[in-house]
Amino acid sequence: MRGARLARLLAVQHLADHGIPHTSRGSRAVVVVLAEFAANAISHGRTSGRDFEVRVDLAPDTIRIEVTDTRPDRFPRTPADGGLPELPSLYATSGRGLLLVSATADRWDWSVRDNCTKTVWAEQSLHP
Repeated sequence: MRGARLARLLAVQHLADHGIPHTSRGSRAVVVVLAEFAANAISHGRTSGRDFEVRVDLAPDTIRIEVTDTRPDRFPRTPADGGLPELPSLYATSGRGLLLVSATADRWDWSVRDNCTKTVWAEQSLHP
């Protein structure tokens, strides 16, 4: 999971370099979303010998986070697909990440880029 941690740190530093402080709403949203997307890419989207790719794009009023992995055959359920999975039991150690993404990001979804990769993305407004 060192790759996921490094991705978060680099993304937050990238935002800070463009005037978006670590403590801002946008930066905090990037941390939550990127943590989940990168962890999922490592846990569920990994193909031996290949890694995931992170992209953070800044528009005047929006941040877009993209994580591309190498498993286009495995994809998350989104609200557009009919909703997210039910809440896990209180004692479950996983299964809440995409619920956090839905609560944090303004919108998110995924797409298959080609026969070798898929991209999961989220967008967050910089202004409330």
